[in-house]
Amino acid sequence: MPIETRVTGAGTDVLEAAVRLGAEAVAVPVRSGPAAPATPVAGALPCTLDELLSLHRAKGEAGEIVSTSARIGDKPRELLLYGVGAGGPAELRRAGAALARRGRGRTALAAQAPDADPAGLAAFAEGALLGAYTFKIGAPPARPALETLALTGTDPAALDAAVERGARIAGAAALARDLANTPSGEKDPSWLADRAEEIGAAAGLAVRVRGEKELAEGGFGGLLAVGAGSARPPRLIELSYPGAGGAEATGRHVVLVGKGITFDTGGLSLKPNEGMKTMKTDMAGGGVVMAVMSALRDLGVRDRVTGLVAAAENMPSGSSMRPGDVITHFGGTTSEVLNTDAEGRLVLADALAYADAELAPDAVVDVATLTGAAKVALGLRHGALFAGDDALAGALTEAGATAGEPLWRLPLVEDYRRAIDSDVADVANIGRGGLGGGAITAALFLREFAGDRPWAHLDIAGPGRAASDDGELSRGATGFGARLLLAWLTGAAAS
Repeated sequence: MPIETRVTGAGTDVLEAAVRLGAEAVAVPVRSGPAAPATPVAGALPCTLDELLSLHRAKGEAGEIVSTSARIGDKPRELLLYGVGAGGPAELRRAGAALARRGRGRTALAAQAPDADPAGLAAFAEGALLGAYTFKIGAPPARPALETLALTGTDPAALDAAVERGARIAGAAALARDLANTPSGEKDPSWLADRAEEIGAAAGLAVRVRGEKELAEGGFGGLLAVGAGSARPPRLIELSYPGAGGAEATGRHVVLVGKGITFDTGGLSLKPNEGMKTMKTDMAGGGVVMAVMSALRDLGVRDRVTGLVAAAENMPSGSSMRPGDVITHFGGTTSEVLNTDAEGRLVLADALAYADAELAPDAVVDVATLTGAAKVALGLRHGALFAGDDALAGALTEAGATAGEPLWRLPLVEDYRRAIDSDVADVANIGRGGLGGGAITAALFLREFAGDRPWAHLDIAGPGRAASDDGELSRGATGFGARLLLAWLTGAAAS
């Protein structure tokens, strides 16, 4: 569901903006350190800002908020001193999110924007919008989202441009969250394809959806096998963006591949009930790809980009794939199914092989909630990065740091390749032989289908979901990957 809060520029004078908008509260930034900020509200207080901060033992840390009251205009209003730390992008995202959450239930909040460069201001706006994100089916929350966060700054034009960029990035991340948070009773592969059609129409993308018949004719055995147990058949969704300049664009061709398992029971290798509760978000990688594609035109991305979402529902039934089955993937490579709950790599294999053989990309990046092993290794805040190309790995790592979605590169250990040898097929879908490294063997499986092109695999099983609100993250699906891929594609990563 769309973010209800609107972040907008409001001129240079925060007091005038508060009166003009009828804002119930006014906010001013506080950096960490001993010096209190210079602010026009200081004269409305019965004490100095230093004394006020000292009273509350405030340190100006990012996300910290001190509340008091002050007469501004013709009435008293709440005054919020919000911490921005040292003013880095990550701290500004956290500060923006805290301010938006504090503003819930209010119509308008006038805030003096932090002293930051355009990237920092965009991060602040992005954090505020993502902090305001909610997903709720049924009665609205008791405290609705803040309607308007009005920002003032010394350069209104630059502030407006930064806010616009932050809003576009946040909008993409929110779309990825919405897609993943939607319950699977509604969300099946055809529903996901319908959303792709809507996104394509709104964002100037060409969309092609392959159904069962085309998948069978094209040899997409992985998608068909994983979807065989469900009454709701699989889809391969392809979205195409021509690059800024259209046919005259000179950028590279990038292919993004997303895992789109709309619900994962584990198939015949059935998960326990606890393991299924979050499986509506097992298509988070596919949602990220669709969200990224939705923002490319508005952000002026020069590269030609193709998004592939391999969508299927993994259910147990009399027609399900079985442990011991052998699948023939797109292009002819075969895999032995040793565990039907390792299904994401089977659908990704088809999409990666198709991208390599038919799309001639300059770089391929796949995104998937793939392994619990990556979550164990890196926890809930870092995505696991595997790559066969050092330059691509470096660029994605840098983009993740810039976007606030950090990656940690794990090795493609060649000695572990033997763990996925099969007696009856080209490769097995899980590792065996006592080597462990489940995230590594999954990545090595995908490498078999990616060809010799620059390729990277993002395993977002840990950071793809959040158990509670934290900074710009909201409980549920996080949209992890959308912001970092947009930072990479727009060249926004710091050099």
